[in-house]
Amino acid sequence: MDKKTKKNPSIPPEPTDFSVVTDLKSTLISSDIDDNEKYLREIFKDCSDVVIRPFQSDPGVRAIAVMVDGLVKSELVQRTLEMLMVYWKGEGSDVEMIKEKILPVSQISLVDNYSDLLDGVLSGDTAIILQGNTKAILAEIRGPNMRSIGKPSTEETVRGPQEGFIESIRVNTSMVRRKIKTPNLKMKALKLGRHSRTNIAVAYVDGVVDPELVKEVLSRLERIDVDIILETGQLEEYIQDNAYSPFPQIQVSERPDTVAAALMNGRIAIFVDGTPMVMIVPTVFLNFMLSVEDHYERFQFSTFLRWLRYAFLLFSLFIPAWYVASTTFHPEMIPTSLLLSFASSREKIPFPAVIEVLIMEVVFEALREAGIRLPKQVGSALSILGALIIGQASVEAGIVSAPVVIVVSITGIASFTIPQFNAAVALRLLRFPLIILASMFGVYGILIGAMFIVGHMAKLRSFGIPYLSPAAPFSPDLKNALIRMPHWAATTRPSYLHPQDSVRRDEKTKQSIEQNNGTKGIGVDHSSQGDQQGDQQGDQQGDQQGDQQGDQQGGKSTDENKDSTTTS
Repeated sequence: MDKKTKKNPSIPPEPTDFSVVTDLKSTLISSDIDDNEKYLREIFKDCSDVVIRPFQSDPGVRAIAVMVDGLVKSELVQRTLEMLMVYWKGEGSDVEMIKEKILPVSQISLVDNYSDLLDGVLSGDTAIILQGNTKAILAEIRGPNMRSIGKPSTEETVRGPQEGFIESIRVNTSMVRRKIKTPNLKMKALKLGRHSRTNIAVAYVDGVVDPELVKEVLSRLERIDVDIILETGQLEEYIQDNAYSPFPQIQVSERPDTVAAALMNGRIAIFVDGTPMVMIVPTVFLNFMLSVEDHYERFQFSTFLRWLRYAFLLFSLFIPAWYVASTTFHPEMIPTSLLLSFASSREKIPFPAVIEVLIMEVVFEALREAGIRLPKQVGSALSILGALIIGQASVEAGIVSAPVVIVVSITGIASFTIPQFNAAVALRLLRFPLIILASMFGVYGILIGAMFIVGHMAKLRSFGIPYLSPAAPFSPDLKNALIRMPHWAATTRPSYLHPQDSVRRDEKTKQSIEQNNGTKGIGVDHSSQGDQQGDQQGDQQGDQQGDQQGDQQGGKSTDENKDSTTTS
């Protein structure tokens, strides 16, 4: 056994024996600075971005600073080291005293093992180890964010906030904190991924959310044992209730106002470092049909748009299958003139209706995928021109008929009206089995497919909440999902979420607005008597002004007559 091992038995002779950072939880920091430097250089061997900087403080205490170049802010690191090398006047070398009196850093923590030290350094902190101390200082001196706050790319609105989340978890949580200014907004921190050590934040409003729901979410997250977590899509598959369902059971959003509204309803938000998407649980299917802009427009117009989305939801799912069923099995469902037009357009088509529809659906999906993958300036032009050119050329070549092109185009437009992208993807996927069932059994096949879809959705749960709530099981909250109620009329939170505090707004405000048909000002007279008094005052003022103007004009005319007589 060598001298280094005798000085610090806690440090193993081979630092590379561990597989993940958490394996070093029992490996303590040595009081000998040489042991620590040797151990760190062995761990970070061939890591060119890791900086291990030995230095000596003003009283002559040896120390080392460890940081990752690119994750720290160089100016602040230099300022911190300057405080230790120049302005520290030998008041003792205890790290507790240095933390309290020397370092001008807002967030500082002390660690005594290499697991926490490496976790902090690889997350962007700067570690400082001093001779004679068995604890290291972790100073949060992290670099600036890589991307500034901009508009959300997937949830754009005409009215409302124009800011979206970015890839920094602390910036994202601060954007929500700016909207919900209460200490009841809790954010529990977790780290997932054996090698990635991805920062996770679970946000909820204490006193509103169901405590059992919080326990369930934390329990599912803590059970995850995986090497790396990069995005919410990976995390979603680990915590969803049904792993094989095409329907999303977790809502994602990149808008702070959407997340804030969900938190105040009694739901939970899950932030993942490195992605602008935030997960919202639990969720029901009707949540995917609601847009955040519904709450910023007049409730009459927002209600109309909701019903329009529900109608186009059915169009997107059933229109292609209905066309195949009606032209193949049930021509009597089509008006005679329209049926003759369909027959004439399909006279030279060599394929049956189901093959036509499948060809155009696959081509349309390929064009949509190509438009997403190509640069923004080229993608939109390719999607539009490609659909027009390919559709027109296919009709002229006799491969597909014109009605099929129209049906597929309407279906594509209908799918774009669904606000949530992941819900639209599920409907696009289910469209193909419905087309095949319609080609085999006609309208009966469509009904069978619809029954299977509704039955499957009725069995789904999202963290214990029925997926079809509040429709099945029925709840009075259904009216709020179908009709965008005025904000003053929606006084309670959704009951299917089992919130602790179900009251959202004061009932007196609702009663006052309903009685007065609006809000009447205290210092402004809105009565009819006030209007009559105002009219009378206006008439009197008008008469007085008219008399004064008449007198003035009469006086002027008299003077003019006198002048003319004198002249004569």
